[in-house]
Amino acid sequence: MTSEQLNIEFLAAVKSINDHKEAFPADFLLRLYAYYKKATNSLDQPKSRTPLIGAFKTNALFQIKDLEPDEAKKLYIEVVNHYFLYRK
Repeated sequence: MTSEQLNIEFLAAVKSINDHKEAFPADFLLRLYAYYKKATNSLDQPKSRTPLIGAFKTNALFQIKDLEPDEAKKLYIEVVNHYFLYRK
């Protein structure tokens, strides 16, 4: 898959998540958050009104610190596809 194809699929996966109206499980959202931040190279300090949520976000980013952005995009796409296929 070319970088351009990967980016198109990644953006489509992001859109499918943004367009979805039902609530997602918290652990799923944390994985998406970390993959998205890494894929888009926006690794600024996580922000949250709740310190515990900020800590979970920081931990999610720490767990993927060694991923390359393209690998994060692939994983984001896989997680989204799996969720919509199996709803878990």
